[in-house]
Amino acid sequence: MDLKDLTNDYVCILAKEDGVNIIGLTRGRDTKFHHTEKLDRGEVMIAQFTENTSAIKIRGKAVIYTKHGVINSGEKY
Repeated sequence: MDLKDLTNDYVCILAKEDGVNIIGLTRGRDTKFHHTEKLDRGEVMIAQFTENTSAIKIRGKAVIYTKHGVINSGEKY
């Protein structure tokens, strides 16, 4: 593992309800799902952007902490 891999951007996701889905999407010509997780209320996942992961999709009510700020998903606006 390269030191560069350890310093990539990451997000911390806190589930605010049961059944929050987290989906990792690949880089490259075709974007594809490559990993999924399901979190229950109160569970936390720390996800990192890597050479394989270019995007993370979150379904459900969660709080996402990033270096850019805090985002609440699943809220009606």
